[in-house]
Amino acid sequence: MKPSVLVAMSGGVDSSVAACLLHEQSYHVLGSHMRLVHLDGVEHGCCGPSARRDAAEVARIAGFPFEIADLSDEFERTVIADFVSEHAGGRTPNPCARCNREIKFGAFLRRADELGADFVATGHYVRSDLREGTPRLLRGADPAKDQSYMLHMLGQRELERSLFPVGAMSKSATRALAERFGLPVATKPDSQELCFAPSGDAGGFLRSAAPELMREGDVVDVDGRVLATHAGAAAFTVGQRRGLGVSGSAPSYVLEVDAPTNRVIVGPGELLARRGIRADLVSWIAGTAPGDGPFECDVRIRYRGDDVPAVVEAGRDASTAAVTFRVPQRGVAPGQSVVFYRGDEVLGGGRIVESFR
Repeated sequence: MKPSVLVAMSGGVDSSVAACLLHEQSYHVLGSHMRLVHLDGVEHGCCGPSARRDAAEVARIAGFPFEIADLSDEFERTVIADFVSEHAGGRTPNPCARCNREIKFGAFLRRADELGADFVATGHYVRSDLREGTPRLLRGADPAKDQSYMLHMLGQRELERSLFPVGAMSKSATRALAERFGLPVATKPDSQELCFAPSGDAGGFLRSAAPELMREGDVVDVDGRVLATHAGAAAFTVGQRRGLGVSGSAPSYVLEVDAPTNRVIVGPGELLARRGIRADLVSWIAGTAPGDGPFECDVRIRYRGDDVPAVVEAGRDASTAAVTFRVPQRGVAPGQSVVFYRGDEVLGGGRIVESFR
């Protein structure tokens, strides 16, 4: 008998093909669409009414059972609360990584336990394997679609229970399989929106959810001279160039968001360069940091950024780390994730809390 698997179905092509592949391989599949936000009747990316209909239609065509799991309260308490809290602290949050930790491989795994399912599966473009009995997380085979950056927080328990059926495929191969399965989502475009902010308007969401964060303040230079005003410091991120309301002979960039004073500090691009960072909320895929001291690896400090050679030193409690770049990096945004790689293997990652010139 094949194992049972609860498949997270967003209504997109990747998770739809993942579910159909497992069903074709004789797994006992239950498709599950997660209702995450309280926006009834509003189209919003992977969680709106049409996404639910698409996921249900795929399950009907393939012939496996389907449910809608309401995880909206937990999503509100974790992902949305964190999004607001991070902006209040002057940081640029990573809600997709937070959702993966708390919902897709947290609450969703607990749902699988309730149903007695052996595994969960998603349409993420990552791979996993075993080395000497220890699960490893690997980049997706298609570099253009690799999503390992967003899953750096997974641990041994999650990897032991998780399947990634499309992780070894290219996006074009996934769409070709969707055509073969006769799925109506075969040509559906990828969602790029924040699922809780219709049209991807993060600023508009903050104005509604946390109006106290979106109040007028000053845009200043590094010497504190007022250059312009802004409508809310929470709408800015380090490295941002457009929408500053500042004119001059040379471009200005956001160097810092000072939440306590509600100021946005701007300056020339060369002042963005940072030699290293400090991270907290660090987790390691293997459960512990590799080795007993500093180690060399590649790091990534933004989702679609390049790999950067660096030296990483884990803190004493392993939940913090210091990272020194081999080459200074620009636009290091506190609140974003730093992820550690050794070749294709993901070692772990954490939240950037501070950068150093």
